[in-house]
Amino acid sequence: MVSEINENSTIELIELYSKILIQLKERGVIRTKNFIGDIGEYLVIEHYNKTPGLPKLVLAPPGTKSIDAISRDGKRYAIKSTSSNLTSVFYGLHDPNSKETNTQIFDFVVIALFGDNFNLNKIIELNWDQFIQFKKWHSTMSAWNISITKQVLEVAKKIL
Repeated sequence: MVSEINENSTIELIELYSKILIQLKERGVIRTKNFIGDIGEYLVIEHYNKTPGLPKLVLAPPGTKSIDAISRDGKRYAIKSTSSNLTSVFYGLHDPNSKETNTQIFDFVVIALFGDNFNLNKIIELNWDQFIQFKKWHSTMSAWNISITKQVLEVAKKIL
């Protein structure tokens, strides 16, 4: 198949990419224009559901704030995907100068770590308390994120 792709023109590859996106959307793999986020959600849920001992997850309804999946026992999961050492941001929490205590908005954050060419290298899981411990303020986005440090990788539950 790779040799066939190499024979295509640039315009043909762009058209093929568009067709692939349409097919992935029709299959329910991607839902938005956030390709790596959607692929991460899909692969994380697929891995949890096919792995004995892990909770079975379903996608949260579109528009659900702060979470991406729900387990059969009602646990709430935020899923983040990254190809770097930094997650995208978590909204819905107070800023660092707030006197208010943050309400727990999910039970677990699952991070899908991608390498080059969208290959999934790792899946790690942090509980709420671990998330609170490792969250960092992203001043540009006015929200929190997680830096994937050696310490985070040591503490996180290794899923894949």
